[in-house]
Amino acid sequence: MIIKKPLICALTIAVIGASSFSHASWFDKIKEVVGNNVSTEQVESVVKSATGESASLSTEEISAAFKQALEIGSKKVVDQLATADGFNGDSAIRIPLPEKMQTVKKWLGKVGLGDRMDDLEVSLNRAAENATPKAKALFVDAIKAMSFDDVRNIYSGGDNAATEYFREKMTPELSKEMEPLVQNSLAEVGAVKLYDDVMGDYKNIPFVPDVKADLVSHVVDGGLDGIFHYLAKEEAAIRQNPVKRTTELLERVFGAE
Repeated sequence: MIIKKPLICALTIAVIGASSFSHASWFDKIKEVVGNNVSTEQVESVVKSATGESASLSTEEISAAFKQALEIGSKKVVDQLATADGFNGDSAIRIPLPEKMQTVKKWLGKVGLGDRMDDLEVSLNRAAENATPKAKALFVDAIKAMSFDDVRNIYSGGDNAATEYFREKMTPELSKEMEPLVQNSLAEVGAVKLYDDVMGDYKNIPFVPDVKADLVSHVVDGGLDGIFHYLAKEEAAIRQNPVKRTTELLERVFGAE
């Protein structure tokens, strides 16, 4: 069945006139009414005509803008966190000891060695700070790999919708890629040796329960949490604050929301 343009136009006017749908939502609502026999390009063309938006944003511009916002934001966040105390000095994202290590800390505290655990916690944050700049390329590659379908799903979302969608979709792959980076960083900052020394002291205490912690996974998870925490803030700022729209494309897309 061929859907005539006048019919699409009439449906478009009806949908837009009776609703407060966002630009992205029009596509889905209109296609829901007329079925899948009409293309996104047809709907977009008629929406522009029906609303007088002759200079409306193209799907390519919307997709490119979200990717650009995430890329700019991720680079800025990486630069911020890859400094001394980028993690360790920030209470919002500071990586604590693994939960299992709290048992070790309690027992070592009883024999006057609790400070060793504080040193270990600092070293975990140093490892995250050390690994973060090496993760910059991973984030850029993951952002570039986002499809337009990915972007359409978040176009109408909240201030951090792009970050949260990106986080949900890309975290497993990013975690896998970051593991060797963090493993090397833990060794470089002395966290591995400190952990071994601490566990040696712990095991010398009679009758303590067996404890083993995965420092690599713990720092990877904490590092990604910290990056996404500030990436969401960068995205919100770009959406809300014109000063943050540092390129013409960002101003064109986010200024039109």
